[in-house]
Amino acid sequence: MCSCYGRPVPTTLAPARPARDVRDAAPRRRTRILSLPEPRWAAAALTLFLVALPLDLLGTPAWTWGPLYALTYVAGGWEPGWAGLRALRDRTLDVDLLMVVAALGAAAIGQVLDGALLIVIFATSGALEAVATARTADSVRGLLDLAPATATRLRPGGDEETVPATALAVGDVVLVRPGERIGADGRVLHGAGYVDQATITGEPLPVAKQPGDDVFAGTLNGTGALRVRVEREPSETVIARIVAMVEEASRTKAPTQLFIEKVEQRYSVGMVAATVLIFAVPLLFGADLQSALLRAMTFMIVASPCAVVLATMPPLLSAMANAGRHGVLVKSAVVMERLGQVDAVALDKTGTLTEGSPQVTDVRPLGGSGLDEDDVLRLAAAAEHPSEHPLARAVVEAARSRGLDLPDADDFAATPGSGVTARVDGHVVAVGSPGRLTGQAHPAAVEATRLEAEGRTVVLVVVDGAPAGVLGISDRLRDEASAAVRALHRLTGAAPVLVTGDNAAAAGRLAERVGITDVRAGLLPQDKVRAVRELERAGRRVLVVGDGVNDAPALAAAHAGVAMGRAGSDLALETADAVVVRDELSTIPAVVGLSRRARRLVIQNLVIAGTFIAALVTWDLVGHLPLPLGVAGHEGSTVLVGLNGLRLLRESAWRGARRQASASW
Repeated sequence: MCSCYGRPVPTTLAPARPARDVRDAAPRRRTRILSLPEPRWAAAALTLFLVALPLDLLGTPAWTWGPLYALTYVAGGWEPGWAGLRALRDRTLDVDLLMVVAALGAAAIGQVLDGALLIVIFATSGALEAVATARTADSVRGLLDLAPATATRLRPGGDEETVPATALAVGDVVLVRPGERIGADGRVLHGAGYVDQATITGEPLPVAKQPGDDVFAGTLNGTGALRVRVEREPSETVIARIVAMVEEASRTKAPTQLFIEKVEQRYSVGMVAATVLIFAVPLLFGADLQSALLRAMTFMIVASPCAVVLATMPPLLSAMANAGRHGVLVKSAVVMERLGQVDAVALDKTGTLTEGSPQVTDVRPLGGSGLDEDDVLRLAAAAEHPSEHPLARAVVEAARSRGLDLPDADDFAATPGSGVTARVDGHVVAVGSPGRLTGQAHPAAVEATRLEAEGRTVVLVVVDGAPAGVLGISDRLRDEASAAVRALHRLTGAAPVLVTGDNAAAAGRLAERVGITDVRAGLLPQDKVRAVRELERAGRRVLVVGDGVNDAPALAAAHAGVAMGRAGSDLALETADAVVVRDELSTIPAVVGLSRRARRLVIQNLVIAGTFIAALVTWDLVGHLPLPLGVAGHEGSTVLVGLNGLRLLRESAWRGARRQASASW
């Protein structure tokens, strides 16, 4: 593999670490340039060269500058040379070793100055790559500095204790005073204030927080003391998950990178063979040894594929790190490349386009019951209060939002698929499916049918055996759902498809609201997979977005799968290729746009690298390319493609991707 200073070109952001060690108590500092070995050796080689050069040019005796040049060779070339020998022992041809051989060859034919210059430029290139890699790692690990080392935990009696943030456990309650950073992901129990979330969400203004709202580790509490219940382990916070997943993903390689590495060894062997021919053939036709050797060594340098190998991973890893900072965890470089290739999107309904939390939208008393809306809702909520069913929780929440007092329920009984019964205020109250409780011919079915036609889930309330009212329940559409659908349509050139297990009426009504025309409702998990396969047979590369266990097969079958992190099931989160941590649909088109920008940078880098190699090789073969100029061109192109890829680390890259995706919002 092409490497600089004996280490592979940067394809990882940081060494692998156990999940629970992703955040240490001690703050991290930005990597100091001279703390890296490559810049230190490069600085030493450059210093020795700059001392020897004027002595050489002034014509002083060789003993004054010769040892300095020799030390330059040692300082700048020992590490890549030694690494190249180790690679050769493993039957791998390391191009860096060839660079060192070329420098020694130049010295052997009297071109000591040119060889030393090659070593210095080569060492400087390796140092710049090392610094660029360190800066990439710093940008990701720097997120961990945001999380405080300690937190104020409240004991059951109300006493305070200062503990390491890593010691917090789910269920603990922490006190966050004004001006402090929040030590864990959790939910506000008491207090209100404004929290600066710019470091996590990118929102420029502080966000109002009150009881029930989520907060994230590392964000800054501006005003008001907050009591926060911890809801994630320290190793599972948004910040820690971003770092852990990006570091894990950075050890994977995209298909483009794998292809390049596959042909690299063959290319290197061919390059060595060509170098031998370029050296030997002119000798057969009478060329002098020195000029033939110099031309061959120059060819070997400029034809090296270092820049080509470095073209792929920096853009993809930078895009992954940037997406992670904005709450989209991409699990591998393969996924980041695939996200930019999708040209069709299949969206789940509940928990994806909707919030996954049912809400009572209609309360309709039935004639003859003598009850008004509040009476019907109060009795239904009292009966449903002991139930854990999501619809029951929606009914109870609706009653509480109206300020209704709920009486105690006795003789509670729940029948799966039918509903619940309980005795409330001396009345027998039954809440459940209209068809199962009353039969399809009952007059209450008319009201139920009307609500179902509007896309509602219908619940019938029966008091003492007589229908008393009908409740309409629906899942709330996410605020950004329509905009995200339009953005994905624009990016992929095809309207998204709705794939859901919900009934056709509810699915159709929601699809109409968000602008989806292709609706596939009433699907079982295997039906969703079949829908994905159908799109693939039509030549599409499908992105599936879902959250539930029933979405996992489709997520696995798709070209790329994205799970909603907050509402998503464990199986969906494990199966998906990427996770939207905060359930923000708007980040999905943004990360697709970012992936496409990364792929464009990869192509740019390959063009830059190929152009430099072709131009320099042609110059060397048909003309006379000076060795120092060849070295500068080769190493300069390597550094250029590396820095070009790192552009995607900047905040402006994410904003640009969002602007591209939101052009039609």
